[in-house]
Amino acid sequence: MTHDARSALLRAALDAAARGWHVFPLRPGTKRPSLHGEASCPGTGPCASGHRKWEQRATTDPDRIRAAWSHGPFNVGIATGPSGLLVVDLDVPKDKGCSDAPCGAAIFGALCERAGHAVPATYRARTASGGEHLYFTAPTGARLTNTAGTVGSLVDTRAWGGYVVAAGSITPTGPYEALCGSEAAPLPRWLQGILRPAPRASQAPSRSVTTQSRTYADVALANETRNVAAAQHGAREATLFRAARALGRFVAWGDLPRPVVEQALQEAGEATGLTVAECRSTLRSALDWSIAHNQRSRRAA
Repeated sequence: MTHDARSALLRAALDAAARGWHVFPLRPGTKRPSLHGEASCPGTGPCASGHRKWEQRATTDPDRIRAAWSHGPFNVGIATGPSGLLVVDLDVPKDKGCSDAPCGAAIFGALCERAGHAVPATYRARTASGGEHLYFTAPTGARLTNTAGTVGSLVDTRAWGGYVVAAGSITPTGPYEALCGSEAAPLPRWLQGILRPAPRASQAPSRSVTTQSRTYADVALANETRNVAAAQHGAREATLFRAARALGRFVAWGDLPRPVVEQALQEAGEATGLTVAECRSTLRSALDWSIAHNQRSRRAA
C-alpha cells in the first residue's frame, strides 16, 4: 500500500475521532480487529491490569491514534457503544442474481413509511458490499446492543458490543465511503421503541407456573392492548411491534393462544388508525421473532 493511502487511513481515523467516535485499528484490507486476543495478551501496556478488548481500547486521543497507525496501513473500526452511536446496517441480498429481492435500504424505507416518517437525514456511509450505514446518536441512559433482523430483514444495528468499518477504509470488495450528512442525527423515537428490550418475564411471580403465570399473561395482554390503543400518531407501529414482541413469550410458553393475542392487538392497532395490512404485517414479524427466541423452559423468578 502506498504512503498516500496509508496517510489517508490515518486521516480517516483522526476525522472519526474528531467527531467524538472511538476508533481502533482493523487489519489492513479487512474488517477484522488487528489488536491481540485474550489468549495472546502480553499483559503489558494497556493490558497491564488485565486484558482489554477492542471496545475498551478504542480511543479519540489523536496521539494514540497516530502511534497506532504508524505501525501499518490499518483500516478504521468505530466502536459504536463508547462512541454513543447506534448504526443501522442496511445490507444487500447475498444472491446478487435475484434482481427482485428487496435490499435493506428498501425494507427500512418501507418501515419508515409505515411508521409515518421519512427516512431520517443523518450521516450515512456506503459499505464495500454496496449497502449503507446510517449513523444515529444513541439516547442518553439507554444501553442499546446489537440486533440482527429485529428491525427487519437485511436491517441490523450496531451499538454496545459492536463496531462498524469507518468511511475511508478499503477492502478487496471495495471502499467504505461517506455519502451525505455532516452529523449523526438523534435516534428516532419510533425506532428506539422497536429496539428497546421487552420486559423480562422473570420479573413476574412464578410460585405456580400453571396458575399465576397465566394470570400474569392475562394482565400483560390487557396492558399491552391498552398501550397500543393509546399510541399517538408516529408511534403506533412501534408500540404495536413492541407489544407483540413482549407478548410473544407467553405464546411460546403456552400461557396465551396466538390467535387471542393477534386479535386483541389487531383490533387495538386498527383503532389507532393503522390499516389491516399494516397491523398484520407488524404482528406477524414481531410474534414470529419473539416466539422463536422464547421457546425454552421458563426459569423460576
